[in-house]
Amino acid sequence: MNKTRLEAFSDGVIAIIITIMVLELKVPHGTDWDALKPLWPVFLSYVLSFVYVGIYWNNHHHLLHAVHKISGRVLWPNLHLLFWLSLLPFATGWMGENHFAPLPVAVYGGVLVMAALAWMLLQRALLCIPGNNTALAEALGNDWKGKLSPVIYLSSIALAFVHEGLALAGYAIAAALWLIPDRRIERHLNHGE
Repeated sequence: MNKTRLEAFSDGVIAIIITIMVLELKVPHGTDWDALKPLWPVFLSYVLSFVYVGIYWNNHHHLLHAVHKISGRVLWPNLHLLFWLSLLPFATGWMGENHFAPLPVAVYGGVLVMAALAWMLLQRALLCIPGNNTALAEALGNDWKGKLSPVIYLSSIALAFVHEGLALAGYAIAAALWLIPDRRIERHLNHGE
């Protein structure tokens, strides 16, 4: 099975996700700085989500670059990941429009934790394909960021009902862990050449 088609489809879905999110940014009706004040929560939600979508797109590219082949067993885990990422525009809009109220902030974290789990399933599906397991497993290593992120998301979901700012800080910290692209795969591939 050709991995280029899977990558192209995933890139298209991710591009649509970003487009939907940016369409949620409404043009203010005023012409002064005060007209922008109500938009800050929506804009900050958009920035956080844009960073997360960018992280997934970047790492998805690296992950597929590291494998030699894919099979039908990868298609559903990939769609599972794209499903959860496709809910980011909804969670982003709800969180921003409601000025970071506890439940929308917690739901946002729920989408993040499910996307992280879907990412793990995609990695596992790719590792099960003969010919991928050795190189990809070595490149992924112990994947401490992949294991820590869902813990941060779950903690942040609970914190959303205590103090929304702490939950948002947790989401930002998890994003910061991934903001610099994961170079393990690149290093491993370059080392092998």
